[in-house]
Amino acid sequence: MTDGQAASGGPIKLVALGDSLTAGYRLPADAALPSVLERLLKAKGADVTVANAGVSGDTATGGLDRVDWSVPDGTAGVILELGANDMLRGTDPKVTEGALSAIIERLKARGIPILLAGMQAAPNLGPDYKARFDAIYPALAERYGLTLYPFFLDGIIGDRAQHLDDGIHPNRQGVETIASRMLPTVETFVGGLRQRASR
Repeated sequence: MTDGQAASGGPIKLVALGDSLTAGYRLPADAALPSVLERLLKAKGADVTVANAGVSGDTATGGLDRVDWSVPDGTAGVILELGANDMLRGTDPKVTEGALSAIIERLKARGIPILLAGMQAAPNLGPDYKARFDAIYPALAERYGLTLYPFFLDGIIGDRAQHLDDGIHPNRQGVETIASRMLPTVETFVGGLRQRASR
């Protein structure tokens, strides 16, 4: 955040960088996660905007390819949600971790804090793959000192009523559940951004 933004007391500008889970696959724009989070944050009195930089089908490597232009100057913080498509494709967790690490380093070089949204592998990929994949997000959060929301899909896994008919993507209610569960972590993250801006 620039000194001018901090001095003006304008809204904190967040960017949600992710895949279809962020983009709001098959949902209207106001039902996508960034819009829902922004609404919930504003209801709590936070002056925040959350831009939707979700691209359906994106892998962590895809996110790395577009991070520079997807996160414009003036962004105060990024919610990073990538890796689900890597997992669904059985991508080597080392590749996913490497791409996420590179995204984080690019953003940190620009002075942009990150809230990392964790993902977990499906059990049918086997215990070895699941253990390696699930370890990516806590390891990155510890290595780079990031705010971590441990599991993005917490609260909707296994609940058909909160998914679209594909059984993978959240429906409108599913997004509301995800956003409400994430909200305390996002509020803490935003509070840290405000303190940082006022220093």
